[in-house]
Amino acid sequence: MTPEERGTIVGSDGLARPPWAATDALLQQYYDTEWGMPVRDEQGLFERISLEAFQAGLSWATILRKRPAFRLAFHNFQPDTVAAFTEEDIERLMLDAGIVRNRLKIRAAITNAQATIALRGEGGLVDFVWSFQPAVTPNPLTHGGIPTTSPESVALSKALRSKGFAFVGPTTMYALMEAIGMIDTHLVDSHRRGSSGVWTDPA
Repeated sequence: MTPEERGTIVGSDGLARPPWAATDALLQQYYDTEWGMPVRDEQGLFERISLEAFQAGLSWATILRKRPAFRLAFHNFQPDTVAAFTEEDIERLMLDAGIVRNRLKIRAAITNAQATIALRGEGGLVDFVWSFQPAVTPNPLTHGGIPTTSPESVALSKALRSKGFAFVGPTTMYALMEAIGMIDTHLVDSHRRGSSGVWTDPA
């Protein structure tokens, strides 16, 4: 049985988690304390969008391990600071072995910081992104039962692109929606199911 076909795995602590969060200590901590919890502040949401973009083509574990270096390199993902990055900053980042050294993704982070600032005149990034929250959330029993895109992630991707954002494809935006609690894709029998407070399963 592949990990995609499996349900939750009960750990030595008696808690049920999906296969991806069941063995690696760092992923387990992230799953237990952060993944799927609502993010409703501009800086936090900009960081998540940036890291999801850097993750494209890589494993999330790689990004999570590099997160402290990312935060240092990008000044804790403060949009105003990142938006002012120059070509010299890009070259500095390209020499930083602690992060993912991808020039296109680095430029995208700067572009997205500038787009984030521009959105302040229209209510801000947080309200913009959360306006795409769907009316219902998936109820997956296995990892393979979790979609990778949705009509809402497609619409969010298109809307963000129209506002000047880059590296915000539908799959990346679906992962963002999962990570920030806009949808609850915790497996139904996971100990974290419903913990965000955004979604409650019917009795």
